Amino acid sequence: MEEEIKNRVTANKNLLTFNLEDYYTEGKRIEVDLSQWLDQGFILRENEFRTSLENHNWNQYADAYVAVNCSTEAIVPAWAYMLFTVKASVFAKKVSVGTLEVLETILYEQALMNVDYGLYQDKFVIIKGCSNKPVPQNAYIYCTSKLIQVAKSVMYGEACSSVPLFKNK
Repeated sequence: MEEEIKNRVTANKNLLTFNLEDYYTEGKRIEVDLSQWLDQGFILRENEFRTSLENHNWNQYADAYVAVNCSTEAIVPAWAYMLFTVKASVFAKKVSVGTLEVLETILYEQALMNVDYGLYQDKFVIIKGCSNKPVPQNAYIYCTSKLIQVAKSVMYGEACSSVPLFKNK
C-alpha cells in the first residue's frame, strides 16, 4: 500500500503567503520630465510654460498613472508641478511627483492600506519574494510593519527557503 506524499510546508493551515503582486494596480505608467519645458535646461519661464502646457497632447495620459519629475538640477517651483497636475488630472488616473518607483510605492501603499491584516492574526506568514511585477522596497517595508503587529511569525521568500524576519514571543 502506497502512502500519499504530502507537502508538510504547504499543508500547514497556519502558514499563509502574502503576495505583494496581488496588490499591484494594473494600468499604464508614464514618466514625464519637466526639463523638456526649461529654458537652457534650468530656467522655468511661467508664460512659456503655460503656453507649452496649453499645446501639450494630454490625451496620451488617458487612464494612465503619471509620475512627473525633473531630471536636471534645476530648481522647479512647486506651482509648476501643481499646474502640470491640474492639466494631467483631467485624463490620468493619478499624478504624483517623483520617479516611476515613487509612483509605484504610492499605488502599493494605497492598496495595502485596505488589507484586512486581521486575517493573519496568530499565523505564520511568508512575504513572497519573487515577483513578475515591479514591487518597490517600500511595499515590502509597509506590509512587514503591518504583519508584525498581528502575525505569530513573519518570513521572507518561499516556503522551501524562507528567511525569518520576526517571531512573536
